[in-house]
Amino acid sequence: MQTVTVSRTIAASPEETSRAMHDLVPFIRASGFDSVDVDDRDIRVSNKVGPAEITLHLKVVDDADAELAYEQRKGIFEEMRTSYRLEPVSDGVEVTATTEFALDVALIGEFLDSTVISRQRRKELEAQFDYLEEATNHS
Repeated sequence: MQTVTVSRTIAASPEETSRAMHDLVPFIRASGFDSVDVDDRDIRVSNKVGPAEITLHLKVVDDADAELAYEQRKGIFEEMRTSYRLEPVSDGVEVTATTEFALDVALIGEFLDSTVISRQRRKELEAQFDYLEEATNHS
């Protein structure tokens, strides 16, 4: 399994950050996906990464240790799970996003490898943090 972890302190309360995070359409769309469809706890996203187009079917899952977590149900990964944790800090809330994934080599071929996927995922998570900062901005 490969792991990508990104953290950022957001100048907002955990409650405000949680609300912005659970507004799934804009939160997931902030990752920069070309297409996002949310139906209750089911999420479908697609995105071009290099010469390939990736479509993932995700499911929000219960996780007592995370504010939000979802897993791939169908897509290019053997396994893929992302979780978001919130930790109150003196100047807001520290958000930590962790994606763990194992590639299904038969599905991705030579176009994508774990380095490309990790770099892309880090950009997506950083963009979600940008969204959280904007969505919780009080000015």
